[in-house]
Amino acid sequence: MKIAGLASNRGRNLRHIADVAPGGAELSVVLTNRENAPVVEAATERRIPTEVVEREDGESRESHERRIVDRLSGYDIDLVCLDGYMRVLTDEFLDAVPTALNVHPSLLPSFPGTDAHEQVLDAGVRTTGCTVHVVTEAVDAGPIVTQEPVPVYADDDADSLKDRVLRDAEFTAYPRAVRWFAQDRVDVERADGEPVDVAVDGDMGGDFPERRFVSEERSAELRYGENPHQDAALYADDGCEEASVVGAPQLNPGAKGMGYNNYNDADAALDLVKEFDAPAAAVIKHTNPAGCATSDTLADAYDRALRTDAKSAFGGIVALNRECDADTATAVADSFKEVVVAPGYTESALDVLTDKKNLRVLDVGPLGEGDDRFTERFTEKPIVGGRLVQERDRQSPAADDLEVVTEREPTDAQLETMLFAWKTLKHVKSNGILFATGTETVGVGMGQVSRVDAVTLAAMKAEKDAEGKSAEGAVMASDAFFPFPDAIEEAADAGIEAVIQPGGSVNDEDVIAAADEHDMAMAFTGSRCFRHD
Repeated sequence: MKIAGLASNRGRNLRHIADVAPGGAELSVVLTNRENAPVVEAATERRIPTEVVEREDGESRESHERRIVDRLSGYDIDLVCLDGYMRVLTDEFLDAVPTALNVHPSLLPSFPGTDAHEQVLDAGVRTTGCTVHVVTEAVDAGPIVTQEPVPVYADDDADSLKDRVLRDAEFTAYPRAVRWFAQDRVDVERADGEPVDVAVDGDMGGDFPERRFVSEERSAELRYGENPHQDAALYADDGCEEASVVGAPQLNPGAKGMGYNNYNDADAALDLVKEFDAPAAAVIKHTNPAGCATSDTLADAYDRALRTDAKSAFGGIVALNRECDADTATAVADSFKEVVVAPGYTESALDVLTDKKNLRVLDVGPLGEGDDRFTERFTEKPIVGGRLVQERDRQSPAADDLEVVTEREPTDAQLETMLFAWKTLKHVKSNGILFATGTETVGVGMGQVSRVDAVTLAAMKAEKDAEGKSAEGAVMASDAFFPFPDAIEEAADAGIEAVIQPGGSVNDEDVIAAADEHDMAMAFTGSRCFRHD
């Protein structure tokens, strides 16, 4: 895609398009109608050819435009991009060149003309933005290709708004439109030669639409970020209906406020206990489970979760999937915890918990039943220059979904443990290995770059830190396949008797043979459960 850029002043959008080359598009020429326009120097620095065609005194628009068309005829051009080109173009010119685009600093059709930012401020609207449109002889009236919104803040003036619209909106929307043209995805519908509508292939919505607009309001300024030298804030999505720690009332207002790490860990803990129908408790440290369990009572589930690794649980986050009662609250308050999250508390439980000065007590409200516990379908991770969006990992295999691949069949009890372990393992950072018995964790090996090391870590934690538990006879869950039998050998040394893993390695036969040699039962899920955040 070859572009002719027309500008009368700095041409900052043209410079940006030249720098990012959206869709591989490049500027063949930059033309200006002003001899000393700064865009000429900027283009020359980028080795882009330039042309200056000033309008002579008394010269008609049509004559001036014919000279411009003549200059452009020497260049290979597929698209014309205007950027602050201070001339109204005639139909004669527009018919003689390829499709021409312009960017306007408001959300057309509102606030057309040269003073858009002043109009926005005078109108008192709370959202503005920019519009990329096809150029017609009627000013700011051509069919719209794309728009990008920008909030208007209470302390904005025309200068601050102009700068933010340029950098946050125009620098996003204009390259997007050019990329679509470069990818041959834009159809400009014309009637009697005039452009009247624009259609963009693929810009049709769906789960992963071509464009996403995220609007969130600041819910709280946090004491600091992950570290004290980092500022941080919490933004809330008011459209979220799922139980969450965002906006959850803190029932002991005298305690310290929630920090960045508190919210991050509390969210991870709550997400884990939502997996289970039975009373469940989880203790989280740095978003990883230090322990998790389900049981007939909440207090017993918490006790079993805590005893997986009480040492690491010190200063951790506790999440419960039932109303917290006095027995559970007493156990939670017995050692230092940062936050406890639950869908409600009895009065006696609150009496116990609010007596702890620095324990934040969050009430997230009802969790819902079954799939209703998970109404938010997607998770997001900002990265420099963009944002990753994916579906949440809601896979939850049943016993009938597992493929037993070893000579030894797992017992019914081992199958129950496999399913519990898999649900919990989804919340362990990869490479992740989890040892479990019954419906409680025994040892967790998380965040290792080697799967064998993750097995070794889980075995070590089970032996050294688990109270009244043992890896002997336990089930091992792995979040991805075993590439070699060495991890099975390591697990056998620890006393593991059954394994649940995705399968799918080119060395599956060797891994299965190793399990058979050690009389282990092994089942494949057919899908992995990586967690990298």
